[in-house]
Amino acid sequence: MARNPLGFGMMRLPVKNGSATDFDYEQIFTMVDEFIRAGFTYFDTSFVYHDGKSEEATRKALVERYPRNAYTVATKFPTFNLVPEDQIEGLFQSQLEHLGLDYIDYYLLHNIQNVFYDGFDGQGGIVKTTHLFDHAKAWKEQGKIRHLGISFHSSAKLLDRILAEHPEIEFVQISMNPIDWDSELVQAKLCYDVICKHGRKAVLMEAVKGGGLAKLPEEAEKKLKALHPDWSIASWSVRFSLQMENVIATLSGMSTLEQVKDNVKTCKDALPLTEEEIQTLFDAMRIYRESAPIKQGQIDQYQGIMYHGVPVTAILQAYSICQIQPDPGYSDDNNYLKNAIAEAEHVDFRQGLSKQTVIAANGDDITKMVEDTVQWLTENTF
Repeated sequence: MARNPLGFGMMRLPVKNGSATDFDYEQIFTMVDEFIRAGFTYFDTSFVYHDGKSEEATRKALVERYPRNAYTVATKFPTFNLVPEDQIEGLFQSQLEHLGLDYIDYYLLHNIQNVFYDGFDGQGGIVKTTHLFDHAKAWKEQGKIRHLGISFHSSAKLLDRILAEHPEIEFVQISMNPIDWDSELVQAKLCYDVICKHGRKAVLMEAVKGGGLAKLPEEAEKKLKALHPDWSIASWSVRFSLQMENVIATLSGMSTLEQVKDNVKTCKDALPLTEEEIQTLFDAMRIYRESAPIKQGQIDQYQGIMYHGVPVTAILQAYSICQIQPDPGYSDDNNYLKNAIAEAEHVDFRQGLSKQTVIAANGDDITKMVEDTVQWLTENTF
């Protein structure tokens, strides 16, 4: 059995007619029933998923169909919506109503990152100016939430400081999968290590990277299938996350009953990966990175070169990983650069950056390549 339980992410639910809010409830009910019947209880939603209707879908599929002790619900405050302080209490109350709950088991401040915590200028972002943590602590004292956490999308350095400044944070939700593990900007391993250092719990999301790790280049899949022909490609990434300790749940956004069954089977069967399995998985990830427009082998040549305080290798890697995702502009790596530059130089890269020439160790001028990747990341950040 896996070290940590599977969580049901309610952000990629099956819909009809291609509409994000036209839910296929017959299928969703079947998926939820299968998940609970297997012994799992953690459901993760948000104020913004499915164009703001995921919480209501969670109520209909779960809260209205099961007793309160049969499940735990996690939802999130939309930090990135820049909600004025006088509207915060009303928004939170609307979440309770959407969910049909008197209290929320796990409540997170959604998408905490440098630009929302410190602001682009480093003087304090929306989290501080609206006293968001104070509101959340009050909700916990009132019994409206049971556990307070954050979902996090920035550097391990910032996370270390936030956890030191906010002892009320009980858990942190971070991206965790074998491609983000050693990503220079996502920093899954480094962030996980910070969480453990502070004695907090983790919730792991993006176990299959939004579906991006469910299908790999043929050579990579052959390596994995040679070792375990009966494992699905997606299950390798799920197993990678399931082996982590100090974890409340490993989330997977599920869109079909088949995905639920595969994840349930994986979690029921999963043991910590062996050294051979880990090495094979990382070999597959190297092949995956080499399938990107700028191959990892080329990127590695630019170690030690900086662009506006950020390693050039990190910028090129983020861009390249985005390009091999199912939806390049919505793959998450595209949202880290603005935080890295804000942390390094206290500027908003969307307002334009001063000219910097970038010269590789062999003397090649790679300025245009770097500028082009930064431009794409600027245009596709959100």
